[in-house]
Amino acid sequence: MAEPLLEVRDLKVHFAARGKGRDASVKAVDGVSLTVGAGEVVGLVGESGSGKSTLGRAILRLIDPTHGSVRFEGTEVTTLSPNALKAMRSRMQIIFQDPYASLNPRMSVGQIIGEALYLHGIGSRQDRPQRIGDILEKVGLHRSAAARFPHEFSGGQRQRIGIARALAVNPRFILADEPVSALDVSIQAQIINLLQDLRKELGLSLLFIGHDLSVIEYLCDRVVVLYLGRVMEMGTAEELYRAPRHPYTRALLDAAPVIDPSKRRDRIALKGDLPSPVDPPSGCVFRTRCPFAVSECASRVPDLRSFSASHSVACIRADELQLRVEA
Repeated sequence: MAEPLLEVRDLKVHFAARGKGRDASVKAVDGVSLTVGAGEVVGLVGESGSGKSTLGRAILRLIDPTHGSVRFEGTEVTTLSPNALKAMRSRMQIIFQDPYASLNPRMSVGQIIGEALYLHGIGSRQDRPQRIGDILEKVGLHRSAAARFPHEFSGGQRQRIGIARALAVNPRFILADEPVSALDVSIQAQIINLLQDLRKELGLSLLFIGHDLSVIEYLCDRVVVLYLGRVMEMGTAEELYRAPRHPYTRALLDAAPVIDPSKRRDRIALKGDLPSPVDPPSGCVFRTRCPFAVSECASRVPDLRSFSASHSVACIRADELQLRVEA
């Protein structure tokens, strides 16, 4: 089997908890392992506060992890020097959630994209305008957009500019951090289709963070379900959407709107709020909201067990629960 493009092993990101004592920490990410293959799109889902964005930023080393390994193209990212990390970032890029806040309002679109080319030494000063125009056309904008400023564009157009900036340095991997959540539904579809087309054309790998499960199902090959900084379930989109084995995955699917609610009976409804990452529940972190929890769940941290070559679940009752979603 070919080595994955990105391999994350037991990654932890803990922050000091202010006002909670000297030894208290926020366990934002607490031992996550995942892989992304060449040309693959992996979805990362979970409620707000589950650690998705923190995990993504730690993978890119926009924040430093507390523990664990991130290997990209066989190179350990967590120990790279500043110069080596800068070179690595030409191959690992990010698309941010807010398409306006992520663009400098005082710079033209051409300057925004050109800055990335300059920092990474791509092209000459003379040929960069041509390259910028080509990139803008690739994301569905006119070449003349290079002379305009971010405030002159709609939200969807600004996100296309953000995508163009990420593509400018010829990356192999892109972290898409909820790139459509701030957009209207009709514009969301256009951006998702653009990412799908670019993925196929350029052979890109993506780690796609999102809340909309229909978007995740459409775009992603595999899905990782995160809860309170830990992986609850991972598998192909087909496995997780048709036959989830973790109650949290099923609850997320049941919370998604459907045209015919009768197709999903005996829904699992999430009750209460996400527990504090400063003081997570003992044993299984999901047990305080799980309708199937038993006494053993409070004392035993469930291992991530494999049920197939691609499907793994962290639940001590995964063998016995019947959680299939009706088509």
